[in-house]
Amino acid sequence: MTDDALRERVQGLMPQAQSELAEMVSFQSVHNPEVSPPEECDKMVDWLLEAFTSLGFDDVAANETSDGSKAVTGHLDGPDDAPTVLLYFHHDVQPPLGEDEWDSPVWALTERNGRWYGRGAADCKGNIAVHLAALRALDGDIPVNVKIIGEGSEEQGTGGIEDFVPRNPDLVRADAILVVDTGNFAVGRPSLTKSLRGIANVVVSVETLGSAMHSGMFGGAAPDALAALIVMLASMRDAKGNTTIDGLDASTTFDGVDYPAEVFRTDATVLDGVDLIGSGGVADRVWARPAVTVLGMDCPPVVGSSSAVVPRARARVSLRVPPGMDSKVAQDLLIDHLSAAAPWNVKVSFERESIGSPFVGSTEGPAYDSMIAAMKGAYRTDDVLLMGQGGSIPLCNVFADTFPEAEIMLLGVEEPQCLIHAPNESVDPSEIENMAIAEASFLREYASRARR
Repeated sequence: MTDDALRERVQGLMPQAQSELAEMVSFQSVHNPEVSPPEECDKMVDWLLEAFTSLGFDDVAANETSDGSKAVTGHLDGPDDAPTVLLYFHHDVQPPLGEDEWDSPVWALTERNGRWYGRGAADCKGNIAVHLAALRALDGDIPVNVKIIGEGSEEQGTGGIEDFVPRNPDLVRADAILVVDTGNFAVGRPSLTKSLRGIANVVVSVETLGSAMHSGMFGGAAPDALAALIVMLASMRDAKGNTTIDGLDASTTFDGVDYPAEVFRTDATVLDGVDLIGSGGVADRVWARPAVTVLGMDCPPVVGSSSAVVPRARARVSLRVPPGMDSKVAQDLLIDHLSAAAPWNVKVSFERESIGSPFVGSTEGPAYDSMIAAMKGAYRTDDVLLMGQGGSIPLCNVFADTFPEAEIMLLGVEEPQCLIHAPNESVDPSEIENMAIAEASFLREYASRARR
C-alpha cells in the first residue's frame, strides 16, 4: 500500500472513527464510584474487548488490577522476525466538573465549529480512535507484532497499572512503546513529548488554638492558624512568581521548542491584563523547572464564617518536579521549607501524598527515527517538534524500569485547544486522522528499519 493509498484509507475510516468515538464518549467511565457507577467503566471495557477482538487480536482480556480498575491487554502477531510495538491508552476519564459549565452534553459527542466535544473526546478516547483507525488502515497487513495495554484508572492516579506491569511483564514486553496520551504543540504541528515533570504532593496542617475564639476579645494576641498558613504558602514564591523552595534549582532551561508567551496566554486562558508568573522562557517555566501550586485549602468559607480567630487550617500543595530532580528529595525540601517558614511556633504537621518521578523519552534509535519519518509524512512537513509536558505519567518510569532496552515515545491528539480535564473538552478530528496515518506509517517504517 502506497503512502497516498494509506492516507485515503484513513480518510475513508473517519466516519467510523467518529461513530466509535461517540460510543466511547457515551460511557461515563470515571473510575470513582462516588462520581459514576462502576458499571459505566465495565461497559467501556466490554466495548474495547469487542473492538480489538474484531481487529484480530488474540487473548484480549480485562485484567483486574490492585486498585480495582481493569487493564485491557491483547496481542496481534506479525512476522516471526518482526519487532514488537506496545500501544498504550487509558479508557477512564475525568469527572465532568459541573455539567452546567458545558455548552453541549458531557456524554454525547457533539460537533461544533469543526471540533468534536465530549468528556474523553481527546483524553484519552480520541487516542483509542487513533489506534483503531491506524490498525484498520493497514487492512490486515500488520508488519510488526502489536500489543495493547489499556489503563482503567489513569485519571485517578491510584497506581493499579504501575503495579500490574512489573507483575505481568510478558503481556506488555516490547521493543517500542507508544504512550499515546499526550498531543501536539498545536493543531497540525506534529510533536513528540520528550520529557514529563514528576510530582510530589503534601498536605500541610497548622494548629494554634484549642478552639475558635472571638476575634474581638482575643484577636491581636491569639495566633491565627489561617494567617500562619498564608504566610507559609506565600513563602514558596518570590515577587515575580518564581518557585522558591529552599534547595531546589529553579534556573534550568528547556532545550526543545520555544513556547511563545502570547500562545501560552491563549492556551492557558489567562485573563487580559493579568501577568504571567515567573522569569525566563515559558518553556523553561512549564517544562524544565519546579512549579508549586496550592491545590486546595480547608478553612472557614466566606459564607457562614464567624467573627473568630481560626484555630486550625490546612492546604494541599503540589510540587511538579522537572527531569534531573529526585521527587522524594524535592518533597523533603518542600516540607523543610514550609516548616522553616511557619511563624509564631505554630504546630505544623504534614501528610505525604503521591510521588512520581520525572521522565525523559527516547530521542534516538530505529523506533524514534521511524516515528519522526512517519509524522513528517503524515503531516506533510519537514519539522517535528520536541516539546515537554508539565504533567506526570508515572507509568512511563515503570515501563523504563521494567523494559530498559525499549524505546518509549509519547504522542497523541491532546493539543492545547482540547481543554483536557476542563469543561468543554474537545478534539480536532484532523488530529485523529493525521495521528492515525502517522501510527500506521510508523508500524510499516519501523518493521523495515528494524530488519536493516
